[in-house]
Amino acid sequence: MTGAVQKDQIFEFFRRLAEDNPSPETELEYGNTYQLLVAVVLSAQATDVGVNKATRALFAKVRTPQQMVDLGEEGLKQHIKTIGLFNAKAKNVIALSEILVRDFGGEVPADRDVLTTLPGVGRKTANVVMNCAFGAETFAVDTHIFRVGNRTGLARGKTPLAVEKQLEKKVLQPFRVGAHHWLILHGRYVCKARRPECWRCAVADLCAFKPKSEAPKGR
Repeated sequence: MTGAVQKDQIFEFFRRLAEDNPSPETELEYGNTYQLLVAVVLSAQATDVGVNKATRALFAKVRTPQQMVDLGEEGLKQHIKTIGLFNAKAKNVIALSEILVRDFGGEVPADRDVLTTLPGVGRKTANVVMNCAFGAETFAVDTHIFRVGNRTGLARGKTPLAVEKQLEKKVLQPFRVGAHHWLILHGRYVCKARRPECWRCAVADLCAFKPKSEAPKGR
């Protein structure tokens, strides 16, 4: 791995990702901002597919923080027991729901700093909610973005926060709102952890990763 994506290449990098997917969205399923917050909290160290399977029945019953409080911790556990760390997550979801009811009139605050004071809500979770629900130009750095940022040379850093700061500095309009979705999806489906599929990557020629992997024989 050498070099880095140059400043004049960053616009082209995102232009190509946007061309392939003009309106990127989270793959988590939700019906309102509160459900989004719950889904993102549940998605820590879990797959979006696994979370969606667990939340479909839950979200059919629970649309508000008060309804979640009424369901209770044990009731919530029954819905999410297929998700990793479900005991701790259930405790956090009930606790944050109680706080939303008590202090925020049952609404999710549109403030990243306030969101991170809620149980189970770290910076990444808050960034996702701010971006998806409120259209904020935030960069939620998960394992995929961390890998893609470092591997491609787009945004290198030793910590997720360092990569986030690089993205904040480098990503240009009109790509700032959609950037974290494009990078997550690129990392999930193309720039994979064990074997990046460079032969079908739209930005391979702009990427610092060497050597490029080749398509499996027979393709």
